[in-house]
Amino acid sequence: MKGRSMILPIALAWAVLHFTAAAHQAPAAPTLDSVLKKMDQVAARFSSAQADFEWDRYERVISEIDDVQTGVIYYRRRGTSVEMVADIRKDGPSAGEMKAQPKYVLFSDDKIQMYQPGTNQLTVYNLGKNNSDFETYLVLGFGASGQDLIKQFDVTLVVPETVQGVSTAKLQLIPKSEKVRNNFKQIFLWIDLDRGISVQQQFITPQGDYRLAKFSAIKLNESIKNEVFQLKTNKKTQVIMPQG
Repeated sequence: MKGRSMILPIALAWAVLHFTAAAHQAPAAPTLDSVLKKMDQVAARFSSAQADFEWDRYERVISEIDDVQTGVIYYRRRGTSVEMVADIRKDGPSAGEMKAQPKYVLFSDDKIQMYQPGTNQLTVYNLGKNNSDFETYLVLGFGASGQDLIKQFDVTLVVPETVQGVSTAKLQLIPKSEKVRNNFKQIFLWIDLDRGISVQQQFITPQGDYRLAKFSAIKLNESIKNEVFQLKTNKKTQVIMPQG
C-alpha cells in the first residue's frame, strides 16, 4: 500500500512538470504558408500606414553606403489604388553626416511628384503604363497580400530573424517578370510575424547595388489627414516634367 500511495503524487508531479514545460515551449517556427496567410489577413483590412524610415543606398562600385535619408512615410488606400508620400527630413552621405534637407515625394494619380522646398522646384514623372509596376514595389509589405506576392514573385522563406527587437520572417522575392528583373533581380522583406507587415526591405539591382529601407514607429489603419497627401507648392514653384 505504501508503494501504491506514492504513485498518485508522482503522477501528479509528472503531469505538472510536463504541462509547465509544454507551456514554455517556443512557438512553432513560421512557414511560408503561415506568413503569406498573415499578410492576406492584414491586407484585407488595410486602409493606411505611417512609419519612420531610414533609407540606405549601397553602391557596389565603391563597396559602401553613400546616401542615407530619414523621415516619415505615409500610405493610404483609395479604392483599388494606394497613395504614398515620403516626408524626407534629413539626407547625407552617412548616418553621422546628415543635414536637414526637406524633400517630399508623392505617388498618386499615376504620377510621382518630388518637391524640394529649398529650390522651390517640383519634378513630375508621369508613369503611364508603368504605374502598376511601380505600385507593386510601393505596397510590398504595406498593404500587399500574400497572394499578390506569389502572383508576381517566386517567394521563398529564408529564415526567421530578429530585426530591431521584432521577430520576423525573412522572405526572398525573385520577380517573375523579366522587365521587373531588369530593375531588381532580388528583393528581401522582413515580415513582422505578429502584424504581418514589413519592418525592413532590401531591393537589389542586377549590378549589385541596393536600397535598404528600415521602418519603425509603425502605425496601421489610423486616420491620416488629407493635407498630408497634398504638396505645399506655390505660384512661383518651378515645375519640371522630364520626358520619357
